[in-house]
Amino acid sequence: MLRNMLLSAITGFAILFSSSSVGAVEIEYWQYTYKTRVEAIDKLIISFEAKNPGIKVKHTNFPYADYRKKVAIAVSAGDGPDLVQLYYGWLNDYRESGLIKPLPKSAFPHSKIENEFFGMVKSMKADGEYWGLPTAVRSLALFYNKDLFAEAGISGPPETLDDFIDAAKKMTKKDSSGNYLQIGFAVDTDGQDHHWWREVLTRLYGGQPYSNDGKKIAYNSDAGIKALKFITDLEKTHKVSSNGFMNRGQDAFKAGRAGMEIDGSFRISTFNKAKGLNFGIAELPGYRGKRYNFSSYWVNGITRKAKGEKYEAAIKFLKHITSEDAMQLWLDTVGELPAKPRIALVEQNKQHPLYGPFIKGLSYANATSFVSEKPQRQSLIDAYDMVILKGMSPADAISIVAKKEQGVLDEFYNN
Repeated sequence: MLRNMLLSAITGFAILFSSSSVGAVEIEYWQYTYKTRVEAIDKLIISFEAKNPGIKVKHTNFPYADYRKKVAIAVSAGDGPDLVQLYYGWLNDYRESGLIKPLPKSAFPHSKIENEFFGMVKSMKADGEYWGLPTAVRSLALFYNKDLFAEAGISGPPETLDDFIDAAKKMTKKDSSGNYLQIGFAVDTDGQDHHWWREVLTRLYGGQPYSNDGKKIAYNSDAGIKALKFITDLEKTHKVSSNGFMNRGQDAFKAGRAGMEIDGSFRISTFNKAKGLNFGIAELPGYRGKRYNFSSYWVNGITRKAKGEKYEAAIKFLKHITSEDAMQLWLDTVGELPAKPRIALVEQNKQHPLYGPFIKGLSYANATSFVSEKPQRQSLIDAYDMVILKGMSPADAISIVAKKEQGVLDEFYNN
């Protein structure tokens, strides 16, 4: 009898071991390395595997500078991730290269996506298919140094562009040789300011960055020129900023050497860790009673590597990391905003002193439909340098970069 009991126990253990470990399907998830994002996915993997004991998720992350290249090489070779996180502006590059698959309508009905997610997510739809879904979305807000505001006698964050310039002037300091000791605003054309120029300033001045179908440059207009003049005048005319001061805008603000900076909610954790930095967050300043914002996001896509049982497992994990519980966890861990209004726009989140301004900004935000994000981002970088470093007029600079970027659009749409 004892022998039979022992054999039964061994058999039961063997079955349990086989079903929970040996027979488990393993899928791989890739994202770029960012401490809080890594922490969030690790938490989601734990909760997912608890609910799905037959599936294991391997989490791999790489430095941002290497990320796109590693994904492209690995997936093209049939290796790498089954699920990949990619910037929404890279969608067409990944889709045209055949690196990702469309999401199955049976698991992700289009009507459900369009009813439950923020409208900006529709930029993930191409050729009648959705190619990825976000856990979180981003908008911009104004970070301001409360101590520098108080020192300059400024009562609160600027509501208008005129208030913004006035505040920046009051906080700027130079030494006897004219070198900046402290700047009013930390401009960073390679950071979030190219979005501020394109989707916020251009619209505030009455224009739009692209045609409604996204195929033509529209910032080559009086509005686009005024927008470029505003941002370059901060350094050239008002002398309240210097592109590259202390390397990056975020570095100057973190060091307490900049009164204001425009950034995304993902920067909150960085600034929270800065010793002695007393900062607040406000909505972006408006103009003539209007406000605009920019929204972006990272999506999770299923790669062409995922097949058979790995494909089915990838679908389950994608559902898990885009669930409402996952979105709240992402907000609490990373500081990025839930991709569904039902979660983002709860009163607790809207009134949060740090997240609130970003969440409010989502209601008047636009997501740029990039065909190739990197060269399109370069437009402001080049235009800014033409005005500041070469003395070119904003109108001439806009004309040059608009023509170049139109070539990027034409190449994509003509193919």
